Amino acid sequence: MLSFDSNPDSAVSSWAETAPRNAPPKAEVAKPEAAKPTAAAAALNGRPAFNYPAPKPVGGKMRGVVELGASGFNSFIVRTDAERNWELQKAEFDNSLLMENLVSDEEIRRGLRAYIANMLDYGVAGKDIHFVVSSGALKMAAAHRIAKELTQMGYVVNRMTPEKEAALGLSVALPAPFSERAFVVDIGSGGTEISWLVDGKAQSVNTFGSKYFEYGADPAVVASEVKAKAQQVPAKLRQTCFIIGGVPYEMAKQVRQGKERYTVLDAPDAYQFDKAKSKAGLVIYRSLVEATGCKQFVFDWDANFTIGYLLSLPQ
Repeated sequence: MLSFDSNPDSAVSSWAETAPRNAPPKAEVAKPEAAKPTAAAAALNGRPAFNYPAPKPVGGKMRGVVELGASGFNSFIVRTDAERNWELQKAEFDNSLLMENLVSDEEIRRGLRAYIANMLDYGVAGKDIHFVVSSGALKMAAAHRIAKELTQMGYVVNRMTPEKEAALGLSVALPAPFSERAFVVDIGSGGTEISWLVDGKAQSVNTFGSKYFEYGADPAVVASEVKAKAQQVPAKLRQTCFIIGGVPYEMAKQVRQGKERYTVLDAPDAYQFDKAKSKAGLVIYRSLVEATGCKQFVFDWDANFTIGYLLSLPQ
């Protein structure tokens, strides 16, 4: 049987340049040299609580979405209403065995049926179960095998582009009252999306993800590119950043208070990680802080771009 572990890679989302099949051997991310915190990083210390009451759906229906991401297989069940308000009911994360291409076609079918059966048991109608393949996962042979099995089972597989992921993530992670003073970042394994609104229209840029070390990318090069991309965010929108993704999750769980929906992250220098992926994500986070000067990075425990996909459907 397929197993689940407890570390999500949110939502997921992944958008860096594709590593060549003959990529150089994996390189460990170099530990950043000790340095004095920048003014922007120092301003993040002494985190205040973020008390925003996200609107909840009134009535509505249950919908399910399964994401094939670059690091794993995630699923979400949400309740949505006619006004596109939503509330997360259940989530399961990072079934990496499927994505590692280590299982047979029959095991893939069995795993998919288990996902579907769990959603049906939870009260989601079969027609309201959807499948999404992230742009990063589309670079992997395993994702195409899984998509083929889903198609043969009669399901529609929705393939994403970085631009679609950014727009969907923005729609679900950016609260309406913050649309004129905040932006959104999704640090995925395969890529990072930075998005914001201009005159009500989504704008985005994509850059390296937290697995850049797997194809030998230099952390200094990564940091430089992330900073250049982040500086495209309009200055007036840099008051708050809503951030999602696997490494931000690792940061947020260290400082979460109870079951709060939103957790304000500490400054980059407050975090120490042993795993290469987390170290790489920290390089990206530090670069975002330094480039934007944003003083409030807020992790959303419930948001994922695939939920944005559900909200984009007729309600």
